[in-house]
Amino acid sequence: MEAGDAGNGSAAAAQIKGNGDDASCKPLPPCCIKAKAGVPESEAKCHDTVVSGWFTEPRSRFGKTSKVQYYNNPMWPGEAHSLKVEKILYQGKSPYQEILVFESSTYGNVLVLDGIVQLTDKDECAYQEMVTHLPLCSIPSPKNVLVVGGGDGGVLREIARHDSVETIDICEIDQLVIDVCKEFFPNLSMGFKDPRVRLHVGDAVDFLRNSPEGKYDAIIVDSSDPIGPAQALVEKPFIQTIARALKPGGVLCNLAESMWLHTHLIQDMLSICHQTFKGSVHYAWTSVPTYPSGVIGFLLCAKEGRPVNFLTPVNPIEKIQGATKAGKELRFYNSEIHRAAFVLPTFVRRELESYYTTSASTEKEKPKESVSKSQKIKILPNNAILTAS
Repeated sequence: MEAGDAGNGSAAAAQIKGNGDDASCKPLPPCCIKAKAGVPESEAKCHDTVVSGWFTEPRSRFGKTSKVQYYNNPMWPGEAHSLKVEKILYQGKSPYQEILVFESSTYGNVLVLDGIVQLTDKDECAYQEMVTHLPLCSIPSPKNVLVVGGGDGGVLREIARHDSVETIDICEIDQLVIDVCKEFFPNLSMGFKDPRVRLHVGDAVDFLRNSPEGKYDAIIVDSSDPIGPAQALVEKPFIQTIARALKPGGVLCNLAESMWLHTHLIQDMLSICHQTFKGSVHYAWTSVPTYPSGVIGFLLCAKEGRPVNFLTPVNPIEKIQGATKAGKELRFYNSEIHRAAFVLPTFVRRELESYYTTSASTEKEKPKESVSKSQKIKILPNNAILTAS
């Protein structure tokens, strides 16, 4: 930049700062500074850019500032994700949760349950395809598959690509979620049209308790975040119930939250799964822009029996007849990204390795009669993949 341009820029900036008509360039009022510093809401209500302690640009409709509602979730305190709303498409409440569907300006239609974004038209593929094909492409010829949750139908759509599958059971507790998604998310709910699908509306814990032992080749848990009633879906009794319903060598794919926010939860889930599954246990992840921190993780577990190597797809999607034909193209998943999903950032490897090392040391300090097989962490040198074994 030339000196003359720099001078003109400074003069222009000074002129803007002095322009009382441009409110966006005014210094923050004391109330906003207090709010950003964590002062209680009652002291920060004197400016319309602050709502419940969150600072945002004022939004106007028809010349008047609109009231904006914010949600704060204990799973990710201090964070919020905003999307511009073009039109509210549906608002309702089932016996289990509040349901909102709106058209956004950048992500298409958006499904929100109890104030938390569940999926959008634009990035649903990153989740639906990965949570389905990571487990199903890791075993040869899966035949019987169970989906826990998944009322939007997206996981069903992806399972249907596998021509070896004979039955697809889905247990979803909320019929209204199914009905709403059939109306506003037809590209996902098309999964319900597959003749192999058998819908069970009810509680998944009860459903699994009543399922025959060793029935399923794969179980995919597509649930909401583990708070409230959904917390039971990441606890040991439920994981043990899943293991009972799997065939020897059968696989589980369960949500495992964000490595940026929930390493403590991932550690707990790894420990439970390692105790329950005597095959292999792995953590994988994918990028979903509208989820907190932009990523979501999966725990992939194999029951003792036929060895399962999750790291390399033995049943590659590209070789399944008709799986990616015209009109059914995958948008996110492929065999290369399957392998990459298990490569973990250094800080995640370190935190999980440290956790397992601590657990093993604690076990050694116990009396001999109470010592169980120690948990170990294995770092494969060739591709830096972490696995519990």
